[in-house]
Amino acid sequence: MSLLHAIDGGEISLEIDVDQGGRISSLRFRDIECVLPFRGQVLTWGWYPMAPWAGRIKDGLIKNSSGEEFQLPTNLASPDAIHGFAPTSSWQEIGNGYFALDLAEPYLGARVEQRFELLDNALRWSLEYEAGGSDLPFWMGLHPWFPREFDRGGAAEINFHPGKMFERGSDYMPTGKLINPTPPPWDDAFTQVRGVPTVSWEDVLQIKIESDAPYWVVYDQDPEGVCIEPQSAPPDAANLGISSDTYLEALFVFEEI
Repeated sequence: MSLLHAIDGGEISLEIDVDQGGRISSLRFRDIECVLPFRGQVLTWGWYPMAPWAGRIKDGLIKNSSGEEFQLPTNLASPDAIHGFAPTSSWQEIGNGYFALDLAEPYLGARVEQRFELLDNALRWSLEYEAGGSDLPFWMGLHPWFPREFDRGGAAEINFHPGKMFERGSDYMPTGKLINPTPPPWDDAFTQVRGVPTVSWEDVLQIKIESDAPYWVVYDQDPEGVCIEPQSAPPDAANLGISSDTYLEALFVFEEI
């Protein structure tokens, strides 16, 4: 049995599954459910936080500032580690819409705090990392699963205009080289994003994602859902030599169309 934390803002209502990664298991805007429900796998449903890393780490190997190497769990995306400890952990409620996760080894001593704030027609969702005694590389991301279709109106369309894309190797890891974006479908990391990324369903709803995140991942190869993910650094950032800020925030703005 999971512990659900409900937040009702009038136009928007949330349910946070505290024990299943501190994720949004339900978000209703008026009468529209905007979250893809559980589909049998931990990473393919809900809106969940990614920390202390987002995306994949090649072979699940990470080094501290002294060059000491540590093995991270690779059970969800073998041979790589994926999306951090956040989506598979139980979180602690520390306030209304405010949750914390004390991280496991090798990040012992570090902590992630997650906050949800409902406005009239928007959700502000943020993550903050506190290193504590850990000197391992970290970076964070927000991973919303939007339904591809509702029971009415059109299918999801993504409005997303990146300046650059990370070249992706045959192992699906970014090589570090920035290239001009290729046309979708995408399972890719981007930077220099112009405008406000938006997902819209004709005659139903649009959701704008306002964030100053320097990197984004877009995944639109699932028949049931699409993802637009603001991140503080790209997948495999530590091996690419890219560092991260300790705070990440996005404002999800909802409007019926």
